[in-house]
Parts: sequence; C-alpha cells; structure tokens
Amino acid sequence: MKLSKKGEYALRALIDLGIAAEVGRPLVQVSELAAKELIPIKFLEQIMQLLKVEGFIESQRGKFGGYRLARSANKITIGSIVRLIDGPLAPIGCVSHTAYEKCSCPDETHCGLRMLMLDVRNAIAGILDRYTLADVVEVTLRKMRRDNVPLPFSDAPAARRSPARNADRPDLKPIEGLLSNLLSDYSI
Repeated sequence: MKLSKKGEYALRALIDLGIAAEVGRPLVQVSELAAKELIPIKFLEQIMQLLKVEGFIESQRGKFGGYRLARSANKITIGSIVRLIDGPLAPIGCVSHTAYEKCSCPDETHCGLRMLMLDVRNAIAGILDRYTLADVVEVTLRKMRRDNVPLPFSDAPAARRSPARNADRPDLKPIEGLLSNLLSDYSI
C-alpha cells in the first residue's frame, strides 16, 4: 500500500478541519486549507467534494461559508479515509478483505508470499483502523503546544500564517510517531 497524493491531501485537510473544530473555528474555506497545506486548490476542491458525498464533511455556502467535519472526529478512522481515496490496503489482491482477487499461485492456501502479505495487510489495517482522526488531531495539537507553534485557524493573527516549509527532509525519529505520542510505552 502506498498512500497517493490524493489520499495524503484528504487526510491533511481532514486533520486541519479537526484542528479548526478543536480551536473553536466552525468553518474553514477551501482556499485557506489549500494555502496552509500548499495543495492545488482545484485538486483539493475535488477531494473535498468526494469527502462531502461520502458524509465525512459538510459545507456551508456563502461569503462566510466553508467546510467542517460532518461527524465527530472520534468516529472517523484513518483506515476508512485511506480506503475511500486509495482503495484496498492489501499489497496483493489475494489478501484483500474488500477487493479479493485470485492470484496466479497454484496453491494459494500454502503460499508463503500470500501468508507474508496477509501479515503486512493486517499490520497496516490494524494501525489505520485503530486510530481516529481525533487521535491524530490530539497528538498534532499536543506537539504544536509543546513546541510553542501558533495553532492554525485560531483567532491569533500570527496563527493564520502558513508555517515555513523546510526544503530539507526533517529527521524522522522513532519517538515522534503517532503511536509513541499516544502510548508512552510503545516501541517497535
């Protein structure tokens, strides 16, 4: 499974809507989301329309309109969004729960590759289905507050500025993942 740009942008937009709700901002315009996340606005509008049709978000028209979550962030699993946008989580069709396809293996029941890929699928699904949008928003806000980063979508003018994007890839430390922030005793 590889998360597409469309899937990444959908998740980032939903996380932003969750953050906006947490800081008391009822609606966010698509232009604000696109500017904050550096996403092409037309592409984001298409993604938002799909999320709206599927009942994840709702919109309000007008000068002061925008988007908001249609249901509580703790009712939206990350796995449900990834499946909606990018399809099945399984790396090969013969281990998919939602889009099974017979493989070319002559003995599917005893295929070592299938057993391995089933473990991969189960690990991915286990993580993506365990965590909700609320979990990701909580960890994001906690980390921003810890680092004294202005919260996006809050009333403070400085918070509305887009964060500076570093051209270099930030170091990824094992302790900075979502799981380690939610579960202090977690390690791989």
